[in-house]
Amino acid sequence: MTDGSDPSTNAGSRPENRRIEYVRERANWMRRRLLRMIVDAGQGHPGGDLSATDILAALYFDILRIDPANPRSPDRDRFVMSKGHCTGALYSALAGAGFFPEAELDTYLKPESRLNGHPNRTYLPGVETNTGPLGHGLPVAVGIAVAAQIDGADHHVFALTGDGELQEGSMWEAAMFAGHRGLGNLTVIVDRNRLQQGAGTENTNALEPLADKWRAFGWRVEGVDGHDPAALLAAFDAARAPRETPLCLIADTHKGQGVSFMRDQAGWHHGVPNAEQYAQAIRELEEEMAR
Repeated sequence: MTDGSDPSTNAGSRPENRRIEYVRERANWMRRRLLRMIVDAGQGHPGGDLSATDILAALYFDILRIDPANPRSPDRDRFVMSKGHCTGALYSALAGAGFFPEAELDTYLKPESRLNGHPNRTYLPGVETNTGPLGHGLPVAVGIAVAAQIDGADHHVFALTGDGELQEGSMWEAAMFAGHRGLGNLTVIVDRNRLQQGAGTENTNALEPLADKWRAFGWRVEGVDGHDPAALLAAFDAARAPRETPLCLIADTHKGQGVSFMRDQAGWHHGVPNAEQYAQAIRELEEEMAR
């Protein structure tokens, strides 16, 4: 699949096996597209982009109740990209979902482009809040969920956080308040790739026992394979069930997923593939799609 411009983001009418395959196809396209963006721009965050790709593909191409033609619809679901430096994945999802033309991805990180290194809601439709400095996105998502709770609105709020980001105190202040408010309309996904800039999370500032920490703050916690479309779709479908507590999905992922030489390598938090590496990455992804 070469064209990413498919505005049919909610695929609930598809047969289950087609839902799964469609998300897999979209994720593979996103990986190839974001790598091209990073190579063309000469900068980016490929490791974290690739670990989050399957999660974003499941959300934007199936789960989220959104309308690219009416991006500020009051009935829309809200998605907050708390790990805001991973814009290669976010922008490819937004373009693929139809929020702006795919051709605009070629302007990534270029002067006067709307596609900044960190997402900006005043520039791009589909971006709910500005993120980038870590620890900001989840507090905003909690505020959005509280507002919906007060209004009696039925939309759902999803937020994707990095695991290294959970070393920010603001994340746990927000988590504590969400548990206190019983925000059953809020789902947080932790991109648990166990690597952050320069080292492993457990070597930098240990997070485990991570699930117990969230439960202590009043959250329901479940694990999910963050690279399995079937598991992700099942978890997100279940997330919409009525409940009285916020939900934390700890997604088991790999930094650099889909590209052999990037996988589980902290050095690819930043980094730009050279021509030979880029060719190898695209070849691996094309072979994966052909299986």
